Amino acid sequence: MTAQRAEDLVLGLDIGGTKLAAGVVSATGEVLAYQRTPSRIWEGPEAAIARLFALGRSVLEQADAQVAAVGVGCGGPLDVQTGVILSPPGLPDWVHVPITDLSTAEFGVPAFLDNDGTAGAFGEYLFGPWRHVRSLAYLTIGTGIGGGLVLDGRPYRGSTGNGVEFGHLVVDWKGRRCNCGQLGCAEGYVSGTAIGARASEALAAGAQSCLTGPTVTAAEVAAAAAAGDEFASSLWEESMAILGRLVAQVINAVEPEVVVLGGGVTQAGAMLIEPVRRFALAGVMSPATNRTTVELTALRDHVGVLGAAAIAIDRMPSTSLSGPV
Repeated sequence: MTAQRAEDLVLGLDIGGTKLAAGVVSATGEVLAYQRTPSRIWEGPEAAIARLFALGRSVLEQADAQVAAVGVGCGGPLDVQTGVILSPPGLPDWVHVPITDLSTAEFGVPAFLDNDGTAGAFGEYLFGPWRHVRSLAYLTIGTGIGGGLVLDGRPYRGSTGNGVEFGHLVVDWKGRRCNCGQLGCAEGYVSGTAIGARASEALAAGAQSCLTGPTVTAAEVAAAAAAGDEFASSLWEESMAILGRLVAQVINAVEPEVVVLGGGVTQAGAMLIEPVRRFALAGVMSPATNRTTVELTALRDHVGVLGAAAIAIDRMPSTSLSGPV
């Protein structure tokens, strides 16, 4: 491995409802070290942050590296300017957590916070095969659904840094209650958590399936559908139809050149991307002229830490880590 200067490296930290991850990332997107651990969010923010920072120290030791900055990706709402996690629905009790101040105190370098969807979008743009495009939308489908946009080669955040919440576009205004408190959000139907919950509810109501309760995961639904289970296949197809229509809404609103799908649920691969692509492209307003493609993440499991690193690279002062113009 080529020796890396500290000023060319960033520590990426990814905070999710299911996992915490840390990675040492170069300015060219090489991941020198990577580790992850379950979030265990029920333990509260103090315990989770302690384990996140322990991961950070471990990957720094593994890479035998020093870094110029720390990037942190987390679901919103956030205050990205002050680096404070406000009150994400997927992280109960994480209220006004000054994560960048804590990160700087821990690692001794500047730290930057951004929405994990924005981070994922910019990571895909900066480090994936999408640098030839000027507009990219990203959806991360995991514990919740996050979203991000790159417009004209720059990350778009909205007026306060909390826009682009694709998971809270409404798919049924009288529907399921979402963690955000509203009714009918897409996140309440097609996040990994929601797919599992919908399966568990149907089984408890008497649905016949090889799946067994009391709790079911989205990965188990996908596996049962792949094995031909009738109930799981129907639930999976319905979920992919909803997700596809959500993607169609994004295309109709923004018409990006590419929509990239990431997050744990996308590990289903072709079982996910093929029906989502079909339903999405069937729902666009101008099918004859639309040129948007719908793709799976190129960064796979590393998208969280690469996205967090990309944000830090972009927001660092003028150094060798400065982002693209």
